[in-house]
Amino acid sequence: MKKALIAVVMALCVSFFAVGCSKEKEQGKAEPAVEKEMKAAAAQELSATVVSTAAGRTMSMKVYMKPDKYRSDDESTGTSTIVRKDLNKVWTIIKPQSVFMEMQGVTEEQSKAADLEVKGEVSRKAVGSETIGGHPSTKYEVTAKVGNETVTTHMWWATDINFPVKTAAVDGSWSMEYRDINIGKQPDSLFEVPEGYTKMSIPGMPGRHAEGKIPKM
Repeated sequence: MKKALIAVVMALCVSFFAVGCSKEKEQGKAEPAVEKEMKAAAAQELSATVVSTAAGRTMSMKVYMKPDKYRSDDESTGTSTIVRKDLNKVWTIIKPQSVFMEMQGVTEEQSKAADLEVKGEVSRKAVGSETIGGHPSTKYEVTAKVGNETVTTHMWWATDINFPVKTAAVDGSWSMEYRDINIGKQPDSLFEVPEGYTKMSIPGMPGRHAEGKIPKM
């Protein structure tokens, strides 16, 4: 259960806060400087290690990003999730069994991760500056509307690479940090199902059956 909780918190971090603010706030447009930061971040291709802490546990994942594409690798379970907004598909890769599952349709949270943007921010203010992972960063207090709740977090925006390197709850109950950030072109093969993997049915969804293997080229 604790590991599941960490995974949920990590997903929420990525979806709602990890990659900056939306281009337009619910109450008026974002400040020009913030809009510039977001455009710079959204245009980047990168890989990184995401370290998430919650409920006294720590979880680490490798992530890769391209416009409209997002991949996360959980080495502890040997699984990967590939979000292809351009194809409106999500693939779950299970390496130990060399199988994958395909889901038609990208959820709102998954779409936000692929877009490198979030919705719901209503305010932000700079509250200091720190160096995170070797990156000089501006620390912001960010307030956002998440469903019927108003949530306030701290975000550290690295000014040297125009990227939010850390997000945390104001009470310190959870945090998520991007480490070993490598900005640069990512191989397209990272966002495809590996050759030779068998497509399997999705549990609880009737009518979906294994459809053979991805052919080797």
